[in-house]
Amino acid sequence: MNSSDKLTKEQILAALARLNELLHEKGVMGEICIFGGAAMVLAFDARESTRDVDGIFVPKTEVIKFARQVAEEFDFEPDWLNDGVKGFVSSDSEFTADGMPVFNNLRIMRPTTEYLLAMKCLASRIADSTTDGDRNDIITLIKLTGITDASEVCDLVVRYYKESLLPPRVRFYIEELIAELKFDSKP
Repeated sequence: MNSSDKLTKEQILAALARLNELLHEKGVMGEICIFGGAAMVLAFDARESTRDVDGIFVPKTEVIKFARQVAEEFDFEPDWLNDGVKGFVSSDSEFTADGMPVFNNLRIMRPTTEYLLAMKCLASRIADSTTDGDRNDIITLIKLTGITDASEVCDLVVRYYKESLLPPRVRFYIEELIAELKFDSKP
């Protein structure tokens, strides 16, 4: 798999199933909390693919070891499963297993819809040649939460992160997206 390839839902599910098998063979119980694009793909069918699977996992050593074996077997990038998101996890995080696959030796969790929305808003990445950005994910999550007011979205972000981490550019971006949603919903 070259760096421009993306992981589809079917590929992610197959890789997680194989990871579960490897853990089972060694008698290890694993847990992964999946964030970002992979959560959008798996839980919400909100996009076709993602670049990688961002997560936090335990036991870390075993999960990483078996994830690398899966990468070799599936011809994935070695870091298809990575914990780069760990620096963005809120101390007030909330998780659920809703919409996630179920395995016997691998528990899969994801952020709640509200928490994932807060994370995506805080990141507010713009699309470029390496990423699709967060715009469509944020719009999807706003619709799923039923929030219709920009200040409610900002309050949600502040529920999980310090207000000082919510810069004006993110507030303006949220206001712009809410205004666009309201405009699109008018008859």
